[in-house]
Amino acid sequence: MTSSSHRLSCFRLSAGFASGLLLLCPRSVFAESIISYKYEDYRESAGRIDVKTQGALFQQDLGPQMQLKVTGVIDAIAGATPNGQPAPTGSDQVVLTDIRDRRKAWNLDFSRQFPRVTLALGLANSRESDYTSTGWSINTLTDFNQKNTTVLAGVAGTSDDVKVFYQPTWAKKRSNDLILGVTQLLDAHSFLALNFTWGRATGYLNDQYKLVQKDSEVAPGVFLPFTYGENRPAERTKWIALASWNRDLPAAHAALEASYRFYHDTFGTRAQTMTLSWLQHLGSKFILQPQVRFHDQRAANFYYYDLDSTSIIPTAGAPNPAGPFYSSDYRLSALRTTLYRLKAIWTPSPRWQLDAAIDHYEMRGTDSITPRSAYPRAMILTFGARLAW
Repeated sequence: MTSSSHRLSCFRLSAGFASGLLLLCPRSVFAESIISYKYEDYRESAGRIDVKTQGALFQQDLGPQMQLKVTGVIDAIAGATPNGQPAPTGSDQVVLTDIRDRRKAWNLDFSRQFPRVTLALGLANSRESDYTSTGWSINTLTDFNQKNTTVLAGVAGTSDDVKVFYQPTWAKKRSNDLILGVTQLLDAHSFLALNFTWGRATGYLNDQYKLVQKDSEVAPGVFLPFTYGENRPAERTKWIALASWNRDLPAAHAALEASYRFYHDTFGTRAQTMTLSWLQHLGSKFILQPQVRFHDQRAANFYYYDLDSTSIIPTAGAPNPAGPFYSSDYRLSALRTTLYRLKAIWTPSPRWQLDAAIDHYEMRGTDSITPRSAYPRAMILTFGARLAW
């Protein structure tokens, strides 16, 4: 069973704030090459999902104005996850389905710096047993006001293919995103960044392994539960606004970053995310970074724990873009998540850097209907190493 759609919302957690780190440990001016390795173990409680991720990055300066980055990632996922069916009568445990898959992905980024503009081009590819994705991006950073103001403009797109088990051909999914942002230096120790993103996805937006359930009368007074594949709209438009503030605190040998993110889409989902991160220098070679993140989400318009209390008559077969729309995927429900992180960074020399982090992640429903058992709790362990020369 595929892991891609589940991982998009649950397994890709924030890995920290590079902008804050730059305030404390800028890149060595002599470094022309960098190689780094990262290992992450995401493990949900109660024997649910376990994801092991290994990633490597190679970065090479191509002269004083050009840079190439190549990243490779391998994910291995195994465990159990809710399939959308409600808990059986007399139980509060939703039905789980075992999944197992492996993802291989790579990214290629090339950047070229001009007198006032930096141009970055990106290509990416990701492959699973039943999901392939190819993406591209073009971004520009333009300096104004004696480099106190930087404007970001970018465009990106993906072309995805989904191997759907109930149809002979692979389903198509396409997406495009536009981003516009500005970063303003407020004083010698702080800056403010504002980013706005618009995105649109079309095609197969369902999770083919998620089910909905409805009790149907098969004889007078006799009802039996029947399951159907979910049916989501074939297009979605999203809007995202992100504001972040960074402050360097020289007297405390520290830096602070606070951010707020607002998300809204045509599925009816509306979400707010607030993050606070502190980077504390302990001597000249050690940094300790505690972080907390809070996320609150309103349910999609077509989320239902089950269809028993609705007038919806689900149909079997391929998704119907004309509706009605329905899904019992807990990730579309009203929910809240919290993430607590503690990260340590050790730089024994200008060329070497080691880091380790531990995260506690918890998700809870807020609709008073979906059982607690649908939502995951997880511990995430991360280890990394970087060499520059």
